[in-house]
Amino acid sequence: MSNGIPPESVAHEIREPVYDWTDFGFDTRQVHAGEFDEPEYGSRIAPIYLSAAFRFDSFEESTRRFSGADDGQIYSRNLNPTNGVAERRIAALEGGTGAIVVSSGQAAISAAILSITGQGERFVSTASIYSGTRILFARSFARFGVGVDYVSDPTDEAQWEAAIGPDTKAIFTETIPNPKNDVVDIAAVARIAARHGLPLIVDNTIGTPYLVRPLEQGAHIVVHSGTKFLSGHGAAISGIIVDGGTFDWAGSPRSYAGITEPPAAGALSPLEAYGDRAYEQFVRGGIVNDLGPALSPLHGFLLQQGIETLSLRMERHVENSRAVAEFLAQHPAVEYVDYAGLPGHPQHEIAQRTLGGRSGSVFAVTVRGGRAGAEIFIDSLRVFSRMTNIGDVRSMVLHPATTTHLSFTPELRAQLGIDDGLVRLSVGIETAADLIADLDSALAVAAHLDLAGGAGLRESR
Repeated sequence: MSNGIPPESVAHEIREPVYDWTDFGFDTRQVHAGEFDEPEYGSRIAPIYLSAAFRFDSFEESTRRFSGADDGQIYSRNLNPTNGVAERRIAALEGGTGAIVVSSGQAAISAAILSITGQGERFVSTASIYSGTRILFARSFARFGVGVDYVSDPTDEAQWEAAIGPDTKAIFTETIPNPKNDVVDIAAVARIAARHGLPLIVDNTIGTPYLVRPLEQGAHIVVHSGTKFLSGHGAAISGIIVDGGTFDWAGSPRSYAGITEPPAAGALSPLEAYGDRAYEQFVRGGIVNDLGPALSPLHGFLLQQGIETLSLRMERHVENSRAVAEFLAQHPAVEYVDYAGLPGHPQHEIAQRTLGGRSGSVFAVTVRGGRAGAEIFIDSLRVFSRMTNIGDVRSMVLHPATTTHLSFTPELRAQLGIDDGLVRLSVGIETAADLIADLDSALAVAAHLDLAGGAGLRESR
């Protein structure tokens, strides 16, 4: 499908792989789901189809594919066999009806929201989200005429009621926000979305389907930056949109005409043609096809390979993070640790109830001494890499106030809790004792160096 127009007379059927792994466990699905038999040579791994376009067997087949009557390949901009394996695999892990891979996490968020919002319309988002997403909303979305209203406390229903208006078309949130680790109760937000007839879009990049599956808690659409934990090795950029297939597009009091109405006279609407995959196919044949945020098949292959070890890596990520957080929480050179798995964190109860206390491996630590203390601490680390990515097998460190949140006003940074001494950690899968020793050594340097005023950090407490 290239023009997004469904067939005129029959509902569209998506060709599936030979094997159905629905009833198998998570670990089995992450290795096998979505794959297909390669008949030519018996390759066990799905090949990388580095082809921009694909041949048609006949004049009739080309017409059928462009009309949507045949779901075969046309062009890699919107459908590629290699990427299809990753799409089916992540859909199986999240519990969705289908998925679309795109060129980055930002592309996934953009396509997911812009496909159902337009000029003069708005959506509501929790305030504590990835800084790049807030910049996307404030800069590019504003140019498109799409507005956003923020809710600072997701547990305050009055804030939701005040933010949601007649022009609101969706709700957006994250399972585990970055960098504050202030876990969101997705089921509670889903109840608000249901009450207003709104689709709930959840970024599950840090949570991953191994720790939490938002669709099971009432969300309708899930997005990922596949660059992070799903791939896990920092070698390729990708994004994913997963359709839960559960939102009542026709029954909502709000209009989603692109999905519920025919695109041309005599044609079926996407909802009539695709049923519970209507949103996925609408996004694939519409905004993804039109704007072209295509994922390279090579990156799709690397994403697929990364997913195969997701559960094993996440176990180590979470285990290491808890050990690191507990160590930092007791360190005299640390003011505060933003890790919801620790007692005393504002979202600890939510983390216990929704995540079993496993609140991911991206969190913040506030070092005594403000920016100067944070700078000394970061520059003294040896095992932690100073870089902007998260979700890598390698541990990483960054100072948000002077990097990811640099363009934010001091007032907004204060509202979001991004202090000068706050440092973001993405804890990898190295030996926990080595990570703790690295952090301890760096904190010792920061605590004893003579800072402005002549007093070391320990002495100035």
